[in-house]
Amino acid sequence: MPKLALTLACWNYDRTRALLEGRVRPDGVDLNYLNIPVEETFFRMLRHAEFDAAEMSLSSYVLSLFQPNRPFVAIPVFPSRMFRHSCIYVHSASGVKEPQELIGKRVGIPEYQMTAAVWIRGTLSDEHGVPVGSVVYVTDGEEEPNRPEKLPLDLPPGIRVERIGPEQTLASMLARGEIDALYAARAPSTFRSGGGKVRRLFEDFPRVERAYFKRTGIFPIMHTVVVRRDVYERHRWVAQSLYKAFCDAQQETYADLAETAALKTMLPWLPAHIEGTRREMGEDFWPYGIERNRRTLATFLRYSHDQGLAKALLEPDQLFAAETLERFKI
Repeated sequence: MPKLALTLACWNYDRTRALLEGRVRPDGVDLNYLNIPVEETFFRMLRHAEFDAAEMSLSSYVLSLFQPNRPFVAIPVFPSRMFRHSCIYVHSASGVKEPQELIGKRVGIPEYQMTAAVWIRGTLSDEHGVPVGSVVYVTDGEEEPNRPEKLPLDLPPGIRVERIGPEQTLASMLARGEIDALYAARAPSTFRSGGGKVRRLFEDFPRVERAYFKRTGIFPIMHTVVVRRDVYERHRWVAQSLYKAFCDAQQETYADLAETAALKTMLPWLPAHIEGTRREMGEDFWPYGIERNRRTLATFLRYSHDQGLAKALLEPDQLFAAETLERFKI
């Protein structure tokens, strides 16, 4: 019996490379892994549903669940996670030295709905007393003009979002002081080239992020993996098959990181870094599945609802294919 041909769009991560290179093969699937940067993957999947399965912004996926046809179903795999304290940039002359000084400022974000921005706004509100509606959000391309929101938004009146001009970019506006701050997944080009005009709000971000994790237990999830719903409805077994394969690929990376005979990544002090991470976050410090991630997912879903994105407060179990929420036992 021939295997089911599926095309997956996902970036080239260490934790997925065994799938990309074919060392791990999903049961019953002939996988065509397209190595595509995340912005392109999200745009093509959300606008045109081009792929059978794809890495997807967690925020965009949550919003897709409120569309009439609910085009995707997710599996509890999280190829991208990142603490985002390092991703708040300020103009050096803005006067913003502490988080609360963002209140009343103009803040750039490439897209209001992007996952990194949801986490940043929620964390600033929860941890630093910066209400979501206390700033004016300015949206558009970080490095290229005319970046659209990938999904239509219907925000409450208390949240102020403005578009910049057709020739402007957020990175250049930040360097000129035309906006006070920028929340962005990618470091703006002017952070490196701006001659000190752009700096991080949290300059000692590793210390701040470690304290945040110790206090909350949250390692923010950025992306999940989705299957087009029409594919899933025809082949319900695909969700579990892909989930198992992603887990197997991740285990190979855990083993590579623990190897000390020869370093498999170009980080001179990798053993010390891994040992420190395990002390602070546990052996399985990048967990897949729902139970180890329930608090993180519930926090994100609360943020999405509170920020006027999700039209109802969802529960973590509502996000994922039912087949991936339990396993057989012997």
